[in-house]
Amino acid sequence: MIDENFICENCSNKVEKLNYSARDHCPFCLYSKHVDINPGDRLNPCHGLLVPIGVEKFKNTYKIIYKCEKCHQLHKNIMARDDNYDEIVKLSTKG
Repeated sequence: MIDENFICENCSNKVEKLNYSARDHCPFCLYSKHVDINPGDRLNPCHGLLVPIGVEKFKNTYKIIYKCEKCHQLHKNIMARDDNYDEIVKLSTKG
């Protein structure tokens, strides 16, 4: 599993690694990049930008629902502890 720092391609913020799982999205704007087939493997050749389009309740947390700008595949990631909760709330009211 690869957990690493990166610069968000959407908002340009520097994102620190998560340290308890593989960081898979920006905690500031919630955008992600289509790089994994399985969490943290970085083996997906698509590399499209994953746009957050919604959220769903998952156990005692939430999953962010994404749509890839490049291949249009839907994808879900569990929210991280340091995610911008205001952005999560905005996504929950979309529809």
